[in-house]
Amino acid sequence: MQQSLIERDLAVNWHPYTQMKGAEDLIPIVKGEGAYIFDANGKRYIDAVSSWWVTLHGHAHPYIAQKVSEQLNTLEQVIFAGFTHPNAIELSERLLNLLPQNQQKVFYTDNGSTAIEVALKMCIQYHFNQGVQKPKILAFNNGYHGDTFGAMSVSGRGLWTDPFGEQLFDVLFIDVPTQANLEETKAFISKYSDEIACFVYEPLVQGAGGMLMHNADDLSELLTFCHSKEILLIQDEIFVGFGRTGKLFATNYLTQSADIMCFSKGLTGGTMPLGLTTCTQNIYDAFYSNDKTKALFHGHSFTASPLACAAALASLDLLEKEETQQAILRICNQHADFIEILKKHPKVKDARQQGTIFAMEWKTPEETSYFSDMHEQLYPYFLERGILMRPLGNIIYLVPPYCVSHEDLEYIYQTILDALDLIG
Repeated sequence: MQQSLIERDLAVNWHPYTQMKGAEDLIPIVKGEGAYIFDANGKRYIDAVSSWWVTLHGHAHPYIAQKVSEQLNTLEQVIFAGFTHPNAIELSERLLNLLPQNQQKVFYTDNGSTAIEVALKMCIQYHFNQGVQKPKILAFNNGYHGDTFGAMSVSGRGLWTDPFGEQLFDVLFIDVPTQANLEETKAFISKYSDEIACFVYEPLVQGAGGMLMHNADDLSELLTFCHSKEILLIQDEIFVGFGRTGKLFATNYLTQSADIMCFSKGLTGGTMPLGLTTCTQNIYDAFYSNDKTKALFHGHSFTASPLACAAALASLDLLEKEETQQAILRICNQHADFIEILKKHPKVKDARQQGTIFAMEWKTPEETSYFSDMHEQLYPYFLERGILMRPLGNIIYLVPPYCVSHEDLEYIYQTILDALDLIG
């Protein structure tokens, strides 16, 4: 059965971030349960990366499934232009109640990239609606905000964006803040501040860039400076939101609130796609006018899907439970203990953590790189031992669902230690 599914898949499907030539090692997954996924041969894998960072509470969670099923039998879809529905209202109310007080409005989309696109359009048109031209956007080096053209433009440039270089708009890129570079970075921003519409950034952890982590105090200082220069702030919480950093949102570590915030991934607990962008009343008011041309002309067929909103509400119910918060704390503590062990290993270049997010750089003769050949050794090594990891080159990372057991985490840690002794 497994080989048949692979052959059928390769005949018709094109997979993401995959060179399809040589991609015959696909694994058909037929079932998920808790922290595990099962292939067509019945083999079980620990989903150590939450299936691309989305699964918060585990696969096929019965409570989320129940709520989606109830919604499916009530209202599966309705156009969100000129109509609304209870789930979208309740989800917005509940989420805004958890965010900084300046967040007042919610705009729904389908995924993380589109949440970013909306944020960028809000900022650019915010100035345009007031007769101001601010053509430049500020972003971090090594950032990642998605694969649509606007999101690509404000993400780090590299081999994966080279084919589209002429189509991407110009962006001012800066390094993540440190005490050593803050004053120089501020001077650079001051030079262009009158032209900068907004600053888009991943707070605390740059995920696809290699799980690169920076300091909350330094980021807060940079954000406060940008705010003083009237540069709008877009906080990309798509990866780090909903408990991943150890707190409910990364913003809970910062002293400067953003003007706009973007969410997706864990928003529905990994059940189905949904994205949303929140903003301040001030930004909303710049579009609120008798002049219809000042409206935000953006939408998706499945905007505020009643099914996706039902899943998100159920996920929030689970996230706010004391047992979930205790599980997050346990994962944080286990990661911290493991890092102390790794610090002594000669093959470990660096081990770091932000909440439930763990990353380790494997020492190689070459520089750390997404395209490191280490991936070709590490990925199958862990799969053979029943662990789904997706190394970023020579960087191993863990982003487990919150239901992962103490024992399964310890097994993963021991498998990493074994790999360090056997590989490279």
